Formats: sequence, structure tokens, C-alpha cells
Amino acid sequence: MAKLVFGMNQSLDGYVDHLEMPTGPALFRHWIEQVRDLTGSVYGRRMYEIMRYWDEDRPEWSAEQREFAAAWRRQPKWVVSRSSKSVGPNATLVEDDIEAVIRGLRARLVGEIAVSGPDLARSLTDLGLIDEYRLYLHPVVLGRGKPFFAGHRPPLRLVASDLIGEDVIRLTYVPA
Repeated sequence: MAKLVFGMNQSLDGYVDHLEMPTGPALFRHWIEQVRDLTGSVYGRRMYEIMRYWDEDRPEWSAEQREFAAAWRRQPKWVVSRSSKSVGPNATLVEDDIEAVIRGLRARLVGEIAVSGPDLARSLTDLGLIDEYRLYLHPVVLGRGKPFFAGHRPPLRLVASDLIGEDVIRLTYVPA
């Protein structure tokens, strides 16, 4: 049975904004390894549109960026959206009965499935489907933006904390 994991970079005051939190070399290496090890990813529409950046090589990319893109392209993706009409390579559009689709993925796959996007994570949290939350805390205060927890925060229990690079702490929680 697969495990659903919601993890994102977050400011100290609880917001997610990838443009406002720089990813240093150690954290980027961490993300490469994370993506490489995934069974797949479930995306909300907005987060998927952001991640489509990795679909095509760009001449200015470093070797690490090319490595991340290759890992991202290899994994299967499911995109939850009622407004999208199509998705890119190695992706499946999920328009209806999200709960049944996600439960089916959990039952038939093995490993970790990343959940990407706070709104999607809220929906899956409300359905009791998120198995683990990973908050990557950056030493910045944004004061605005999209919160990590787009809805109520479920009761959680801390199971691990790790320093990644020089200044990012990953806190890992499971539902209590």
C-alpha cells in the first residue's frame, strides 16, 4: 500500500511561495533524491502548472536542474482538476471522484506518492487520506501568501526533524 505525503517549503509564518524561498544546493539535492524515489505525484491544477516548467530542457540549466527534470519526467503524475482539459506527458487527468481514484492508487501502488498543492492537500486531509506531512521550514517571514494548511490543521504528532543544508528544517508529522 502506498503512502500519501504532503510536503512543501514553508516560511516561518506558515506560507508557501516557491519564488520567495531560495533553494540552496543541499536542499535542491534533497529534492532531486525525493523526486527520484517517488512512486508518483498527485497535483492540484495550479501546482501542476508551476511544475510543468520541468517538462522541457532549457539551455541555461545546470547539471542538477537537468537531473531534477529527468527524475520529475519519469514519475507518473495524476492532476486533480475540473477546469483542465488536458495534461502533459506521463500525467493523468483526474476530474471526478477524487476519493475513489486516490484510494485506488494507495491500494495498488507501493512506495510514496507526493501530494502537491495546499488546496488539494486540504481536500485529501478532509478525506483522511494524507499519511504524512513534511514541512520544510525556511528562515523567512513572508506575512502573506498561500498557507501550508489551506483548511483546518488536523491533530498531528511529530515523528522526525532534520536539518537540510544550513538553514532549512524538515518537520515530519503523522495524523495523531
